[in-house]
Amino acid sequence: MTVQKLPIAKAINESLRKAMETDPKVLIMGEDVGKLGGVFRVTDGLQKDFGEGRVIDTPLAESGIVGTAIGLALRGYRPVVEIQFDGFVFPAYDQIVTQLAKMHARALGKIKLPVVVRIPYGGGIGAVEHHSESPEALFAHVPGLKVVSPSNASDAYWMMQQAIQSDDPIIYFEPKRRYWDKGEVDPEAIPGPLHKARTVVTGSDLTLVAYGPMVKVCVEAAAAAAEEGKSVEVLDLRSMSPIDFDAVQASVEKTGRLVVVHEAPVFYGAGAEIAARITERSFYHLEAPVLRVGGYHAPYPPARLEEEYLPGLDRVLDAVDRSLAY
Repeated sequence: MTVQKLPIAKAINESLRKAMETDPKVLIMGEDVGKLGGVFRVTDGLQKDFGEGRVIDTPLAESGIVGTAIGLALRGYRPVVEIQFDGFVFPAYDQIVTQLAKMHARALGKIKLPVVVRIPYGGGIGAVEHHSESPEALFAHVPGLKVVSPSNASDAYWMMQQAIQSDDPIIYFEPKRRYWDKGEVDPEAIPGPLHKARTVVTGSDLTLVAYGPMVKVCVEAAAAAAEEGKSVEVLDLRSMSPIDFDAVQASVEKTGRLVVVHEAPVFYGAGAEIAARITERSFYHLEAPVLRVGGYHAPYPPARLEEEYLPGLDRVLDAVDRSLAY
């Protein structure tokens, strides 16, 4: 595979294919991942090429899917399981937080569970209830889990490779409304660390921090702010556990202002932890309070209302203006 311009969904597909070619212990499991190729076609063609013994269509039983993956990992496999939609993960939540996250500590480091849990998440696709949630903070809160989310095709490819190679359980959140966004993927490039943040836009007046689906919105906000003479830096967090606080701190101590953006509700969201930690670390560098932009503390609304619920360009720019007004 040479450098190609791929949608995020295809980049993940190619990454899974590469991992399966490289390591026969890599398995894929989930609802409709085989013959159908997944509801978003992320696993399209993999069962045809690798067989039903490695790309396994499971019953509609998320707890059973993750529980089986834990057993396979104990026997030396590297399962990659798909939770079909974000809101379907909760039947498996017990297996994830009480077994998958705890086994390494419970065994005093003697047992590792290299399981990747893929979860398409977030809104913006006009779906029905339980298909547009952003539950990343629930998993980032759990010790023993690592939580990541790519925002572009190159990261989607390489972060999946790194997640599969990791001996730790990783929750891999895929921003479903960005599945069709294209970007260059170089399979020969040397990736940076999995949990390292990346500066997407360089600026000097204010820092925008985001991950997954909101990175694109923040880049658009930085471009709009530039037209008004405001220099906004955009940092793609990439990882919600662990968080690259050093990168956030370095940016904030340069700009003096921070706005954190995510789709999930602001209340108890990832932005709260980032705001608290940066306030502790960089209090004397801040020219304004850390502001947060996100979803409302309410159930995700019907599809006709989701554009009002999701943080968009105007809400991000409003926060930028409020911060710069201090």
